[in-house]
Amino acid sequence: MSEFPPSAPPPAAPPPPGNPYGQPTQLSPADEKLWATLIHIGGIFFSFLPALIGYLILKDKGPFIRLHTAAALNFQISITIYIVGLYILGSILLFVFVGIVFYIAAFAVGVAAIVFMILAAVAANKGQPYSYPLTITFVR
Repeated sequence: MSEFPPSAPPPAAPPPPGNPYGQPTQLSPADEKLWATLIHIGGIFFSFLPALIGYLILKDKGPFIRLHTAAALNFQISITIYIVGLYILGSILLFVFVGIVFYIAAFAVGVAAIVFMILAAVAANKGQPYSYPLTITFVR
């Protein structure tokens, strides 16, 4: 006799074998420009988070977006190091009355960073590469 009761339907066939993960698809040039622009502008409001998330998610979607996300991430990490370093020096030297100079310098670095992020966003929107000044290369 059969191992299944006569009223039960036969078991379903297993799914066909295959790779559940496909190759990453490339973004269109317009999408690459859009995402690169948003990542540069996002750094103004959320520091390194848009660049980090964009790099991790979009780095395999095309050479243009990889270039811009890596540049934005390197710049955001570098700026964070510079500003934190200036605040630490300012806090230490505040007792000697020269610490305020480091606080002013940290503010100036922040303003310059916003200007550079806007310039990078404009270059990305035009489809041009952009190289941030004074950036340490952490990711390629």
